[in-house]
Amino acid sequence: MAKPAKNQPQVQNFTFGKRNLYLLALGVITIIIGFVLMAQPPVNGFLSRTLAPVILVIAYLVIIPISILAKNKEE
Repeated sequence: MAKPAKNQPQVQNFTFGKRNLYLLALGVITIIIGFVLMAQPPVNGFLSRTLAPVILVIAYLVIIPISILAKNKEE
C-alpha cells in the first residue's frame, strides 16, 4: 500500500459515543414534548403559545447542538 503524504490532514473519528446518543435522545424527547404541548386545546393558552415554543427553541438550539459537539472523556 502507498504511504499517506505527510502534509495531508488527518481524518478524525466523528462517531457518536454513548453520551452523545443519550443527549440526542434527550433532545428528541424534548422536541416531542414541545410539539405535544403545542397541540393542547386552547390555542391562545399559556402551554401552546408560550411554553411550547420556548421548549422547542431550547431543544433545537441548545440540546441537539450540545449532543453533536460533546466529546467523550476518553479522548
